[in-house]
Amino acid sequence: MAITPPVFRRHHAGPPPALATCWQLPLTAEERCRCRGRRRCAGGEEVLLQLPRGEALQPGQWLCSDDPQAPWLQVQAAAEPLLRVRAGDQLALLQAAYHLGNRHVALQIHSAELRLLEDPVLAHLLEHRGLQVDRLTAPFLPEAGAYGRGPSHSHPHSHSHDSGTGEA
Repeated sequence: MAITPPVFRRHHAGPPPALATCWQLPLTAEERCRCRGRRRCAGGEEVLLQLPRGEALQPGQWLCSDDPQAPWLQVQAAAEPLLRVRAGDQLALLQAAYHLGNRHVALQIHSAELRLLEDPVLAHLLEHRGLQVDRLTAPFLPEAGAYGRGPSHSHPHSHSHDSGTGEA
């Protein structure tokens, strides 16, 4: 007989009660955008998310169940394979951000570097543009974007992705 995992349907604004059992829920950036389905906690425990759709989970956020005996979950950003992009000058980094944004690539933006999910084609494109590209494994915290959906989005309007330079 299979054990039914605890079901989490609510976000909680603050930390759990002092004596509550707490589990850590590491999720990739993409998984943090999907608020429904089975997930596995850091300790191997299986849980079921049935949260309202439309808002990405945030690292540090607490989730609770309707069952007062169930543990509390704290969302964590899981480590993922990333590319770290750096440049000798700010303009080259801004141009890289422009071209990646034109391709709807999710980006984590810092003042001296960009981070994106590892992709050999994009790594080659960026290296070809003279940028320094390193591979690392780290939590990925992309910008929410104009539509506030997290690492990727879709939208109803159409527009050209041609920069007019022949490059993208």
